[in-house]
Amino acid sequence: MATMTAGQAVVESLRAEGVKYVFGIIGVSFLDIADAFNDAPDIKFISTRHEQGAACMASAYARMSGEPGVCMATGGPGSVNLVGGIYNAYMAHAPVIAISGHAGMDAQYRQYGQELDNTAIFSSITKLAMTVPKVERIPDLMRHCFRVAMSGKKGPVIIDFPSDIMRNASIDMVPQSPEVYRPVLHEPGDPATIRSAAQAIQQARRPLIIAGGGVTDSGAEDEVVALAELLQAPMVTSYRRNDAIPNDHNLYVGPFGTRGAPETSDLSAQADVIIGIGTRLFGFSNLMERGSVSPDARIIQIEIDPEELGRNCPVYAGIRGDAKSVLSAIMETLKASGAEPCDPAWTRQAEDLRARRQQRLGAESNIATPLISPRRVYAELRKALPSDTITILDAGACAAYGYDRTNYSSPRTFISPPVGGLGYSMPEAIGAKLARPDSPVIAISGDGGFLFNSQELETAVREHLGTVTLIMNNNEWGSEKALQTNLFGRTIGSELTNPRFDKLAELYGARGFYVDSIDQLGDVLKEAFATKDRPSVIEVPVDPKDLSNLVRQG
Repeated sequence: MATMTAGQAVVESLRAEGVKYVFGIIGVSFLDIADAFNDAPDIKFISTRHEQGAACMASAYARMSGEPGVCMATGGPGSVNLVGGIYNAYMAHAPVIAISGHAGMDAQYRQYGQELDNTAIFSSITKLAMTVPKVERIPDLMRHCFRVAMSGKKGPVIIDFPSDIMRNASIDMVPQSPEVYRPVLHEPGDPATIRSAAQAIQQARRPLIIAGGGVTDSGAEDEVVALAELLQAPMVTSYRRNDAIPNDHNLYVGPFGTRGAPETSDLSAQADVIIGIGTRLFGFSNLMERGSVSPDARIIQIEIDPEELGRNCPVYAGIRGDAKSVLSAIMETLKASGAEPCDPAWTRQAEDLRARRQQRLGAESNIATPLISPRRVYAELRKALPSDTITILDAGACAAYGYDRTNYSSPRTFISPPVGGLGYSMPEAIGAKLARPDSPVIAISGDGGFLFNSQELETAVREHLGTVTLIMNNNEWGSEKALQTNLFGRTIGSELTNPRFDKLAELYGARGFYVDSIDQLGDVLKEAFATKDRPSVIEVPVDPKDLSNLVRQG
């Protein structure tokens, strides 16, 4: 047992978890913790330019590494600035530990400067929000934070450290390794429900597999593919989880959802059994009402969170459990009963739809308009991006094209903002690059979204990170303008004026590229990815009128 300061106890708790990076902005209310990083050379404090950027970096780090991400903020305005990034992490089920300073217990209910009830503010967008009541509780409450963040359906937690109980305080502490206080559980699912699901799958003539984020979290990609191959059943990915299974597999048709491949709706409307694996089946009730999902389909849902079972549609079999473990049990049951492939006509239909999608996207390589079409940009990206590229989409119309127009061959290579928040892609690219330094990382955004967090370019420059940011500039809020035009025939507040983003990047010390001819993009991308020690920004001016097509598609 060692005696240490309260701040050192926090840092030692992070070291016990193997934390490598902490993202944040130094603030007066957690200086005791910050000082302790000086004695922990194996943890690097990454100083960001905004707390929202810190939360986004921690979220992307967690999603790309599979390990917890950590961010820090001072009390009051600092912790409030975490809200957007933590909300994003909550909806993405990213295990983020947010550490916040606090004005002090003596300041509570007196409206002193920076006095704020973080537990109240964050309780609806975290799995757990707490305030440390006394320094002796630091070790066990830090362990509890990691336990909650990493268990079941993962997500963020926030822990508040009042400055007055931390200052000049000491504690006796024995660090513990994670396996003794948060064992990894692989829930196998209820055997009777698994048998019922397997029977329905065996009877299906037109089964459809929908793979979601739970597939990635449990490492169940091989099991999903094995099930599809056994049944010769088509596979799609749930909305925003495009990397859940290899997109180059011949049974993969495309991404499902609002901005996904329209061909997938043909399958969901005709499927007699839908196997949702690690997915909330978000919006299925509305899809049933619209005819995009057959109301007669038997729906099998595999989910780690019991609250999600049947939440968005009635299910024939709702199985609470780890996707990998449950699929293994289903496969064993199917093989033991001599399961055979589905109707060959259904497999051929899926193959035809896959080919139709590939033909549709391939034709976009021939788009030749006076102004560059965002769809043509994605056609060139598909040719130029290395297969292991981590792609991060921002919110907004230009980025939204990417849901149907990017390909993924391995898990943990795709991120998009689950709440549609602008400005997330560039700071999340920093977290992704730190998690996977050998992988190419590209953030794709519009002009409006980029300027939400463009200051984090300085962070990437300072840390010598070779991220690439591609900005499609149409000088407007494209989604809103297109929707206003379609709904009301007029617009307001949609026009923007922007700097030259390549020049702005150079002022930060990054590399800047301006692509006004689409034929240049492939070579520019190759040069940008070859720059390993500093970020690159590529500006592509695009046709603002192209976005009305996206609104009609959605």
